[in-house]
Parts: sequence; structure tokens; C-alpha cells
Amino acid sequence: MFAPKGVVELSSAGPSSTSISTILTHDERLSLDAAGSGMCEALHRDSIDEVTRDVRERRAGAVVVSVARCVHETMNVTSLMREFPRIPAIALLSITGPAASHAVLTLGQCGIRTLIDVRAPDGWRALRQAIANSSPAESGRFALAALAVDLAGVTAACWDFFEALFSTTPPITRVSGLAKRLNLRPFSLASRLYRLRLPPSRVYLSMARLTRAARLLENPGLAIVHVSNIMEYSSPQAFGRHVGVMLGLTASAFRQTHDGPRMLEVFRERLIAPYIEQLRRFDPR
Repeated sequence: MFAPKGVVELSSAGPSSTSISTILTHDERLSLDAAGSGMCEALHRDSIDEVTRDVRERRAGAVVVSVARCVHETMNVTSLMREFPRIPAIALLSITGPAASHAVLTLGQCGIRTLIDVRAPDGWRALRQAIANSSPAESGRFALAALAVDLAGVTAACWDFFEALFSTTPPITRVSGLAKRLNLRPFSLASRLYRLRLPPSRVYLSMARLTRAARLLENPGLAIVHVSNIMEYSSPQAFGRHVGVMLGLTASAFRQTHDGPRMLEVFRERLIAPYIEQLRRFDPR
């Protein structure tokens, strides 16, 4: 069932705001626009079909649906959650009465696991934090949680290296972009890796990109063409060639055999475990 959100401190708006697709009442739209000002773009819709198109075509980072509006679209909500299980979905509760309790239960059965009760004093603030946590970078956030254990004790600069690989949106695709993100020249970054006999940065970039792609492909509603666009490949064919070079698989076989956790396991086996001592000495700054 639902996991209600607690009250937490607000995150400030970042340079890459989250797009959210909503089905809300008129008053809820106005309140959400005010609560999300500066940190998200709200795409207000009138049907689940429109929301589904947003998720596919506009890369909505989250879905927010009103308990008051969506109780009669349960089949479509269930379909949305089945097709996009990794897209954060939030139910917004602003009404009272027996019908509200029934509607909350119904949406929970559809697969929505997060409920924000905006009748509470800090409800809109909790929603703002939930939206902040729904950044498109989620496809890499799960990896950083695991790597934080593997890389305990590394320098802050080393951790910045891995954060750049997994949390940057849009994803970094070139060594020059990674070096710039770390305030280095590409040659300097290559030299620091080489001196410790670590794999080249392009290998780290490639494997991190595929890990994030595998996470996105856990959503049945996202086709390979959608994921290749999100991960900044020039075409689905380029994505397929990349998978072939790095893993010896076709794109379809990759989807069938490598979900996010499995691809992260490959990343850790190839690029973390054999080099853990060197990584603890790695300081790209």
C-alpha cells in the first residue's frame, strides 16, 4: 500500500528541473504550481492517456494524480503503473469524507505507492520534496546507493567522479564532458587514471551509461528508441552498437538479460572490485 511521505527540508531548485505530468483539480493545479515554482515544470493533463504520452515522449520525471480526479480511471492507472514501474507516481489527497478513503484504497490497488496528504500543514512541502526526489537522474541514483558501500573511504574527488557518471542529467557522453564536470583537462584525467593502472575514463562512462539504460528499460512502456534518446545516443542503432561492443549482446538481448541491478553488478565486477585499493588512492583533482 501507500508509503506516506514525512516532512523533510526542501531542496533548492537545480539547473535541470523535473517535468511532472499531472491530473489534478483546478485548485490543486494552482497550489502545485506555487509549490513547485522554480524546480519543476507541471504538465497538467485531463486523462491518463495524455500522461502516458508525456512519460514516453517528454520524459516526465514523475506523475502526480489527484485522489479526487482519478478514482474513475483505475484501469488506465493500473496500465500506466504496469508499463512504467520505475516512474515515481504520487497520489495527492486534498478532499475529506468517506469517498476519499475509498479512493485512496483504490489507487493503492492500482499500484501507486506514495500518498501525499496536502490537508496536513506541511503537505505541500512534502510534495515538493517528493518531486525533487523524482529527478530524471533516478536511473543512476540506485547505483550510487550501492557504490557508496563499495567506495567507503575514497576521497571526495573520487566520489565526485562516480557521481558525475551516474547522476548528471542529461548524461555525460564524452570524456571531454566528464573532465569538464570535474574541472580538469581530458589529458589530466587520463593521466591520473593511468598512473594508478585504472581503466580509461571512457570505459567507466560507457558502463555507467549502460547501467542507467538498463534501469530505464525495466519500464515495459519505454521502447529501446525512447531509452536511447534519454541516454543521448545518436540513434537506436548507435545504442545497439554500443551494447555489442561493451557486452557482446544485441539491444534486445540486453533488455532481456540485464536489468538495472544486473548491469550494476557487471559494473562493480569489472570496474570496482578489481581496483578497490587504487580507487581509494584516486584523486582526480
